Amino acid sequence: MGKDNEGEEKKYGDPAKFDPEFKGPIENRSCTDIICCLLFIIFIAGFLAVGILAWVHGDPKLLLYPTDSQGNLCGNGNYASKPNLHFFNLLDCAGFASVLDGCPTPQVCVATCPTEYWAYAIETAKMGLGQEPDWSKFICVEGVNVGSGAGLTAAQIEQYVKDQKCAAYTVPSKAYGGRCIPSLVETIATTVLTTSADDIPLVDSAGNNVTNSKISAGTAALALILSAQEVVQEIFTDMVSSWYLILGGLGAAMVVSFIYIVIMRWIAGVMVWFTIFAVIVLNIFGIYYCYTQYVALGNVEGADSSIYDVGFTTNLSTYTKLQDTWLGIGIALSVILLIILLILIFLRNRIRIAIALIKESSRAVSNIMSTLFFPLIPWILQLILFAYWGAVALFLASSGQAQYEVQDYNTTNTSTASNMTGQSCTPTTFDTSAVSDSVQCAFVKYGATSLYYQNLFYLQIFNLFGLFWVMNFIVALGQCTLAGAFASYYWAFTKPKDIPTFPLTASFGRSLRYHLGSLAFGSFIIAVVQIIRVMLEYIDHKLKDSENRAAKFLLKCLKCCFWCLEKLLKFLNKNAYIMIAIYGKNFCVSAKKAFFLIMRNILRVAAVTSVTNFLFLLSKLVVTGAIGTLSFYFFTGKIVFAAEYVPNLKYYMVPIIVVVIGAYMVAACFFSVYNMAVDTLFLCFLEDLERNDGSPEKPYYMSKELMSILGKKNRKEGEKEKKGCCGCC
Repeated sequence: MGKDNEGEEKKYGDPAKFDPEFKGPIENRSCTDIICCLLFIIFIAGFLAVGILAWVHGDPKLLLYPTDSQGNLCGNGNYASKPNLHFFNLLDCAGFASVLDGCPTPQVCVATCPTEYWAYAIETAKMGLGQEPDWSKFICVEGVNVGSGAGLTAAQIEQYVKDQKCAAYTVPSKAYGGRCIPSLVETIATTVLTTSADDIPLVDSAGNNVTNSKISAGTAALALILSAQEVVQEIFTDMVSSWYLILGGLGAAMVVSFIYIVIMRWIAGVMVWFTIFAVIVLNIFGIYYCYTQYVALGNVEGADSSIYDVGFTTNLSTYTKLQDTWLGIGIALSVILLIILLILIFLRNRIRIAIALIKESSRAVSNIMSTLFFPLIPWILQLILFAYWGAVALFLASSGQAQYEVQDYNTTNTSTASNMTGQSCTPTTFDTSAVSDSVQCAFVKYGATSLYYQNLFYLQIFNLFGLFWVMNFIVALGQCTLAGAFASYYWAFTKPKDIPTFPLTASFGRSLRYHLGSLAFGSFIIAVVQIIRVMLEYIDHKLKDSENRAAKFLLKCLKCCFWCLEKLLKFLNKNAYIMIAIYGKNFCVSAKKAFFLIMRNILRVAAVTSVTNFLFLLSKLVVTGAIGTLSFYFFTGKIVFAAEYVPNLKYYMVPIIVVVIGAYMVAACFFSVYNMAVDTLFLCFLEDLERNDGSPEKPYYMSKELMSILGKKNRKEGEKEKKGCCGCC
C-alpha cells in the first residue's frame, strides 16, 4: 500500500514486522483460554448427564406404538397381536386439539381395522328374531364380556353402546401409523351411511346419523397428520429398491471430485475456465430441455393449467406434466446464466488472481495429500454427535408416565358424577361403583408432575444447544488443524524441502493440546447466535396466525439480522482459527489480529475471497450437475443399454434427489479442503507482503506466479526494488 494509506493502516493496527526467527507455525506455545476449556468440559459432562437421564426415564416405544384408553401399547408386549388403534366414535375427533390432547372417545387395540359397514342394531335385530348375533363384530373396551356365554339382552347391549363401552358402528378403515382411519372416497358426503347387507343406518352412541361428511370432519386433523405415512412408506420402498444405485451415484461423485482435484494440481487455470464453461453449457442445456418439454406439452390437454390450480400434491409427476413447471425452471436457469455472464465480464482480472491462489493451494494439497482425507474425521464425529443428539431428543420426547383423567362418554348423562370429567384418576383405584357406567378413568397422554418432567422443554433446548456448540467445535477443530498444515507449507522457503514432517498430524496435536479452550470459545459464540435463530423461528411459528403486522415485520428483521450475524461471525472465526494455528495466541487476540489484517487489505480480501468462493461453488455445481444429469437419464430409463437395471419405482425423482444432494455434500467435503487452503495461504500471503520486501534479508515466501501478478520479486544482492502495481490487485 502507498503512503497515503498509512493513516488507514494505523487505524487497524501496525502491519506485521519482520522477524528473522519466524519460520511458520510457532512450536513454543502455551494453553489458551483455559477457563473456556474448563467450562466446555463441564458442559460436555452436563450434555452426557442429560442423555443418561433421558435414557433412564424415556421410552421410545411410547412414540412408536399407539396407546389405547386404558394405557396399553398397541402392537407391543401383551398386545403384540393387536397393532392397530380403533376409535369408537370418530365424530368426536374433529379439530387439531384431538391430535395434541387426544380424541375424547374410547380407543381400543385391535388385530385388524374394520373392513365393512356395521351397526350394533344389526345384532340386536337378530336377537329380536331369536337369532344368534355375530359377537365377533363387537369391539368393546377391555373387561366388557360380550359373547354367547355372557347372556346379554338387546337392552344391555344398547346400554353398553350408550355408555361407549362398545362401539356403535364400524366403517371400512385402513391403518395409518397404527391408527384405523376411514376411507370414504366413494361415498357421497351427505349420504347417511348404512350397512352394506341390511341397509340399516349407522348411528353413534347418542343416536345421531353418521355421514361421510361428519366422519371426514372428525378424522380430517388426524388423517392430515398420518396420511403422509403412506407417501413416506412408498418413498422408503423406492429407497430400499434403489439403495445400491444411490451408493453407486455417491461413489461416482467421490471419484469425480477426487479426479477433479487431482487434475487441478497441474492445470488449475484450465480447469477453472472449464468449470465456468461447463456450468454455462449445463445451464444452456437445461434451458433447451425446459423449452423442448414446454413445446411438447403444448398440445397435451390440461398441460396449460396453472400450478396454483393444481395446488399441493404428493404425486410429483403431476407437476412435470404442466407447462408452467418447465417455464418457471427455464426462467430461473436463464437468470442464473445471465448472472454468470455478467460476473465473467466485470471480474475476469480478479479471476486470474483467484486462479493463482488455487494453483498454489493445489500445490499445497499435493504436498500434503492427507489433508484430502482428513475431513472424514470431523464428518464421522459430526455423524456420531448428530446420532447422539437425535437419540437423546427421542428419549426426552418419550419421557413420562401414563396420565389418566375421568371421562364421561355418555353425552346425555346429566348426573353429578359427570362433573368429575377432567379430574386426574388412577385406573387401579378408580371407584366405578360410585359413578355411572359411562364414566371411565381413561388414558389422556404421557407426562408427570416431578421436577424432571416439568423441565423437559428446557432439557430439549439444552440438548439442542449442545448439538450446536459441539458441532461448531468439531468444525473449528478441523479448520484449525488444516490451517496449521497449510501455513507450514506456505512458510517453507524452499518447497517441498523445508516442509515439516507430518504437518497435518503436528497441527492436529497442537490444536488438541493447546487450543481446545479457544476453539470452544469461538464455537460457543456461533452456537449462541444459532440458538437465538431457533427461538426466533419458534416465535415466528407461534405468531403465524397473528394479525399484528408490526410484530411480524420486526421478527423478520431480527431473523435476517441474526442470519447475517452468523455468516459474519463464521467468517471472522475461521480467520481467527488460522491465526491461532500460526501464532498460538488466545481467541480474542487472534480474532483481533485477523480482523485488522483483513481490514488493512479489505479490497484484496473482498475481491479474491468472493471470486475464489464463487469458483469453488461452480466446481461443486459441475460435479453435482454431472452426477445429477447422469442419474436423471439413468433412473428415467433414457440410457438404453442400462434400462434393464433400473428398478420399478413409484417416484423416480426420489433416488435422483438423494443422489444430487449426496453428490453436493461429497463435493463440498472435498472442496472444503481447498477452500481452507486458499483462505490460509491468502492470509499468509498478506502477512508475507507486510513482513517482507523481497530483499535478500527479507525475501518473499509466496510463489513466483503470485509475485509476477503483483509485480514483485525476490531481489538479488545489490539489486534495487522496482515499483509494481499495488493496491489495485
